[in-house]
Amino acid sequence: MLRNRVRELRARHDFSQTELAKRVGVTRQTIGFIEKGDFSPSIALSLRLAKHLQVDIGELFWLEGEDLDE
Repeated sequence: MLRNRVRELRARHDFSQTELAKRVGVTRQTIGFIEKGDFSPSIALSLRLAKHLQVDIGELFWLEGEDLDE
């Protein structure tokens, strides 16, 4: 399963779901689904999220059961 830190990093940047959604070109609902793990974003969307949350994509998304340092 794909895990993520979108909610944590969004809060750190003081973005609402709506604000982050506008920045990356999706709906607020999509951000909510990603945060809950109900939706796996495309590579393009993942890269846009990482850019706006100012982290490498590997720090934002990882496969469950895998170390972040691998």
